[in-house]
Amino acid sequence: MFGLDSSGNCESGETICKFVRDQTGNKTLAQASDIAIGKPLALLGLLLLGLLIRWVLHRLVDRIVVRAGEGVLPVTRFSRPGRTGQGSAHDLVNSTRRVQRAKTMGDLLKSIVTGILVAIIGTMMLSELSVNIAPIIASAGILGLALGFGAQSLVKDFLSGIFMIFEDQFGVGDVVDVGEASGTIEAVSLRVTRLRDLNGTVWYVPNGEILRVGNMSQNWSRAVVDVAVGYREDLARVTRVLREVAHDLWDDEDYKGIIIEEPEVTGVEMFNTDSVTLRVLLKTAPMEQWGVARELRQRLKARFDHEGIELPLPQRVVWHREERPAGPAATDDDGAVSDA
Repeated sequence: MFGLDSSGNCESGETICKFVRDQTGNKTLAQASDIAIGKPLALLGLLLLGLLIRWVLHRLVDRIVVRAGEGVLPVTRFSRPGRTGQGSAHDLVNSTRRVQRAKTMGDLLKSIVTGILVAIIGTMMLSELSVNIAPIIASAGILGLALGFGAQSLVKDFLSGIFMIFEDQFGVGDVVDVGEASGTIEAVSLRVTRLRDLNGTVWYVPNGEILRVGNMSQNWSRAVVDVAVGYREDLARVTRVLREVAHDLWDDEDYKGIIIEEPEVTGVEMFNTDSVTLRVLLKTAPMEQWGVARELRQRLKARFDHEGIELPLPQRVVWHREERPAGPAATDDDGAVSDA
């Protein structure tokens, strides 16, 4: 019975019950006072305590979100001196993405904090109402063990998803290689990542199965263009042409903020059976490397045609051996037959 033990005395800690009993000497009134005033006040105190703890923890999460919004990788400015426009647009996209990722993590952490506090404060309230919470705690322990042994892969997926989002390993719109599949990220959840490859196939990859991630569109990218020429070409002249074409592309107003550093011609990369390969490197804004590479190849083809630089053609060396007729006699150069 609330407020009173089996002997009719107030239970330990029931201050209101003891106060009313001492003042009136009426056990029934003391019991009623405890039920009408003491229990509601205790429940209200637990509720206020839970709300206060929740407010403090949420403020802490907000501070973490603000710091996470600053980004893990250093900010790369894509605009060049004296140029504005598309570079600032890329910066805005990156900043917006960081803020969205941080907000997602903040909402997740707040939900976890709220759920834990509801479970703890709710259990304490039930205990205050003299409900036996031992079976509840035992059930929670059994449920935790069941989840630990029976849903290990599910827990692994969720934990991996949390760290992937928090560390900004990839986001929607990124082009990534996750091992078994590669393509453009279409959706990221705590359990699974959805991406679409170049053929249009949609892949659903559990986050716990992703052992490594190759992100081809984070912060900045690089276009690598290999150009093969024949062995008869003057490599110094070819290198000069490559530098001029790449520099013209760098100076093109249509590519301001897209190519973010002066292109580099590294020189001869390899010797093939019928060609010599030279390499050009262009540092670009994220997701722009493929378009820049295609444009450079098109300009190089036109310039090579103008300069008379030939691209390598397949060559094959054929050995022709003329067999002498077998026998004791053979004809000489004048058609005469002579002894072998």
